[in-house]
Amino acid sequence: MSLFDQVAGMFGGQDGKAGAYQAILSWIEEQGGIQALLERFQQGGLGAIVESWISTGGNQPVSADQITQALGSPAVADLAAKLGIEPQAASNLIAEHLPKMVDTLSPNGAVDGQQDLMTEGLNLLKGKFFS
Repeated sequence: MSLFDQVAGMFGGQDGKAGAYQAILSWIEEQGGIQALLERFQQGGLGAIVESWISTGGNQPVSADQITQALGSPAVADLAAKLGIEPQAASNLIAEHLPKMVDTLSPNGAVDGQQDLMTEGLNLLKGKFFS
């Protein structure tokens, strides 16, 4: 069982999964949106990893430690508080799911900064996690 499934279980099954995912999307918006997060990764020396998520090729993995370094402990702690989990678990959750989210939101090899992340993310939920 993935960490995301464990967190979702705390929120109550499939509805909980949607709630946890929605909390993550909301947190991304609070961080300035997907573009701002990607810029923080690039500034943190993870540009090649981010580019792999955006490109049409395979996604390079990112570690929980890299997440914390790029985004900062306060940002990760904020998500952890929203989900009621430890910051390390939040970093793991971001590391597991952010590459997939960015990949899905950039099907043509570019992230549209004007996209409504919440709408796109919920559509992703319906299509990928609740098939």
